[in-house]
Amino acid sequence: ASSQREKVRMGKAKKTRKFAEVKRLLNPNDERLKVKTAQQEHLLKGKKGGQKKAPEDETKQVDVAPSSLFFSYNKQLGPPYHIILDTNFINFSIQNKLDPMKASMDCLYAKCTLYITDCVMGELEKLGTKYRVALRIAKDPRFERLPCTHKGIYADDCICERISQARCYIVATCDRDLKRRIRKVPGVPIMYITQRKYSIERMPEAFGAPRQ
Repeated sequence: ASSQREKVRMGKAKKTRKFAEVKRLLNPNDERLKVKTAQQEHLLKGKKGGQKKAPEDETKQVDVAPSSLFFSYNKQLGPPYHIILDTNFINFSIQNKLDPMKASMDCLYAKCTLYITDCVMGELEKLGTKYRVALRIAKDPRFERLPCTHKGIYADDCICERISQARCYIVATCDRDLKRRIRKVPGVPIMYITQRKYSIERMPEAFGAPRQ
């Protein structure tokens, strides 16, 4: 009996009505509505006529495959190897106590030329005092600088543009998103860090790379 009384007492929670609540509507003179109505009229005219207008011939730009590629094998790659370093690759090299010049030569068993772009240098400068060691390594006179002509300091777009123009580079990065973008470009190997060593992807000649 007591449980029935409690049920009667509790009842349903009353819902308070919201006053002056109006549905949000677009202004009838809004340009988005005008575009929509124009598209609908165009479709109706096409249906009435029985013939759809052929879309205008769009010029498509198809990338020409470089002559140095034999399927996905790049014949342009050879000692001395040209390696572009990414920002996070320098930071991970410091964490794993690896000298980029020595470790890359141990991986490839050949002479290597390391390059740092202006945007990578800009990213390191922007990171502040926490990454001052990485900045000092990037300013090493053994590394060559690649000047950038684009605006901003976003390195990923710059590196992807460079490797698509010239397929003579190896990209050293630990960034997953950048790796995914580079894999879409055939004939460009990716250097990364594993087991406290440099390893390389899509390059069977790298005998120094640890096998997985």
